[in-house]
Amino acid sequence: MLFSWLADRRRKKILETPWPAAWTDILRRRVPHYAWLDDAEQQHLRDLTQVFVAEKHWEGAGGLELDDDIRVTIASQACLLILGLEHALYRRVDSIIVYPHTVVAPPPQPGFFSTALRIHEGGMPVLGQAFTQGPVILVWDAVRQGAANPKDGHNVVFHEFAHKLDMLGGHADGVPPLHDTATYDRWVDVFTREYRALEAETAAGRRTYLGSYALTNGAEFFAVATEHFFEQPLEMQRDHAAMYEVLRDFYRQDTAARVRGRQGR
Repeated sequence: MLFSWLADRRRKKILETPWPAAWTDILRRRVPHYAWLDDAEQQHLRDLTQVFVAEKHWEGAGGLELDDDIRVTIASQACLLILGLEHALYRRVDSIIVYPHTVVAPPPQPGFFSTALRIHEGGMPVLGQAFTQGPVILVWDAVRQGAANPKDGHNVVFHEFAHKLDMLGGHADGVPPLHDTATYDRWVDVFTREYRALEAETAAGRRTYLGSYALTNGAEFFAVATEHFFEQPLEMQRDHAAMYEVLRDFYRQDTAARVRGRQGR
């Protein structure tokens, strides 16, 4: 209770600082999803973004000099995931490290408690990484590219911060903390069926909605599904209705209705 009170007090103080007008320009220029929100949602996203930028430790790596353009672009997309949730869900995100270009991860030293995420494999180009007890690592080029096209189903910020939500249960397994047993059972049932259907489609050589990387493991399946839920919700609702409903209820956002509303403006 004391920690919650202190956090609320700190965030209230942060929000007493006027929102920089230049940050709105960044949102409009860098984050097309911002324009899809109604006025109340835009205000809430600005509040979440302002607190996120202030609370987290930001570090440029590989010669990258961080500025507000980078921080606001990343923070706003991370906060879009929790627009209908609690800000405290990112309490374990202490640091964001940003590289300018794609890096290649060295072979990891195996550990007993290591989380088996495909992106940890040595020699792979890394666009982003999320650690259970550590930072989120992002590549600025990939962040910019993912943000610029809000409908292609690929967004590294959504992907890595979905991992952080998943990891709130202690490790990444594709099942973030849920409210009750019935919700858990429905989640496992729907995602298991979707996973097996994707396996079958991939084995048959057919082009699929989520793509083969989602088959890496349960954690990657959830992260990829999150990208598509926010970027291609109409297709998910049409062709993968049960998965759409599960993610809509989890994120407490009806992204398909949001897109339809945007198209009708």
